[in-house]
Amino acid sequence: MQDIGMRPEGHRRLAVLIFEKTYRATLDALSDGFGCQAAEIWSFDDAQSRRAAESRLAAQGARVTCRSALKPLVCAFREEIPTISLERAEIVYPRHPAAHPERFLREAYPLTGMFPDVDFRLVPGPKSTEMPAYRLRLIYAGGKERRLSVLAPNANQQGELSPCGWMICDGVGARLSTSYEAIYHDAMAAIRGADFPSVPCFEELNIAVTLPSPDEALGWGNEVLSLCEALHEELYFGMLEHFQQRFGLPAGDRSLRPGQIVPEIRVGSECSLRIELRPWDPVTPAAPGPQPLGGAVSALAADQIAQELARIPGEVFAGRSVIGRPIEGRYRRGSDRPVMITAGQHANEMSGPIGALRAGQELAQLARAHFTLCPLENPDGYALRQRLAQHGPHHMLHAARYTALGDDLEYREAPPLAERGMRDLAYELSGAQLHINLHGYPAHEWLRPLTGYLPRGFADWTLPRGFLLILRHHPGWAATARRLAEGIAARLEQQPALVEFNAMQMAMAARHAVAPGEIIGGFACHLTEDCRAPMPLTLITEYPDETLSGAALIAAHDAQTAAVIAAYEAFQALEVLDWNVG
Repeated sequence: MQDIGMRPEGHRRLAVLIFEKTYRATLDALSDGFGCQAAEIWSFDDAQSRRAAESRLAAQGARVTCRSALKPLVCAFREEIPTISLERAEIVYPRHPAAHPERFLREAYPLTGMFPDVDFRLVPGPKSTEMPAYRLRLIYAGGKERRLSVLAPNANQQGELSPCGWMICDGVGARLSTSYEAIYHDAMAAIRGADFPSVPCFEELNIAVTLPSPDEALGWGNEVLSLCEALHEELYFGMLEHFQQRFGLPAGDRSLRPGQIVPEIRVGSECSLRIELRPWDPVTPAAPGPQPLGGAVSALAADQIAQELARIPGEVFAGRSVIGRPIEGRYRRGSDRPVMITAGQHANEMSGPIGALRAGQELAQLARAHFTLCPLENPDGYALRQRLAQHGPHHMLHAARYTALGDDLEYREAPPLAERGMRDLAYELSGAQLHINLHGYPAHEWLRPLTGYLPRGFADWTLPRGFLLILRHHPGWAATARRLAEGIAARLEQQPALVEFNAMQMAMAARHAVAPGEIIGGFACHLTEDCRAPMPLTLITEYPDETLSGAALIAAHDAQTAAVIAAYEAFQALEVLDWNVG
């Protein structure tokens, strides 16, 4: 294990196998000598697999209903509850002391969107340590009424209430061991037992999993039931949390450099897990050919990003990523107050690079324009995102979020500066006092079903809630930051489609207890004091773009483009008194 850190130039290493196992699918294993006359089963399987298991067990003389352990209420409405002529659904959702108080309300998402003609009324139940269950009162046309309970099997694991396999056999309920849970726990145990004495611990930690569970679209927005995507999230963040703990760092620390953690979760005919250490992959995957920049319907190829950047006149500044991929920027000198524009810090957020390039090309038409532009700060993460998207094009792919060292480049302070050095150079060239940093977040529900359901540290990001603006400012700059936010929002209000999109998403999120925060001109704006950046003002845009393609992605980079132009203009319009506050 001594040779798993930084690789000497020209040295090629082979993969090192850590763990490998094939699992029998949960419902297949139950078919052997099934000992129940009547049973209810909750497992982590897709609907088709569950229906097939019901048929096999019925052939053995058993009356069995197979249900989903993931989002059981949503699946009950999809699979069991008659919804034709359903007018009103009154749902009392459970609350448990070991769970977030609104967890089961959020787990009911996106029922109200899936059945828009039904009047849903969701209210909290009393806190209880009993097995969680939703209590339903359903009212149909003509006054017919039905009452029922929808069980949500959960187990208390290390103080967190998490969905689990469960079986009620002839009236007696008990935990059911599932292959899905076993894959996660075996993977975590294998890494806990491995010897990683120092960081970087590896170049690529590859966790390859196959599951016989294709995604199931829910018929509303971009929402899907995806066991593959959920396991990617569990493995990536679970491994990151493990290494944070191992090296004594606080939860959520972004400076740790374990290496690149890469869960590759694919649909296959069997359940399998293989973990190995690999050298970094320097190959940039093939991507779609050139796209019209304003009409790009998928992530741009890295070479097109370079070509579009070259259309912007100015001084070239450049660097290289940790793996060695080129990073380029432009410094366009003018008479305006200078602004830094960056994108691609988190490389699974696709709309930022496109929006940054579009805005940069538009600003370059102004003789007075003064800005730096780096449209792809994290090319190693971007290459990984392109690689993973070959099998999960509509997944969040958070493994591609950070750099090849496994850290967030913004939090990097020690050599090699690599990607971070580009941002420092842009500041040195321009002296900009505003940094516009384009970001995105999941366009559909983000969940971690095996560790409490809501993503740890990101509970407020679990549902899409519109185009958000985050304005960080130095001490003494609060009033200036607020005037800047108001100026940006006023300009973005001129985009009616974006305003309507925001209102729709915020209303849906609010029904599931996700509050947008302060609203300025129809946009959620978060103003916070922060001294980490050298410039006094930093605007972070957050569009729900992860997983998008087609017209939805065009709308996303339309918004990013508009936000850059709005921020640039609002910044130039600040009064001298505002400017001198710092």
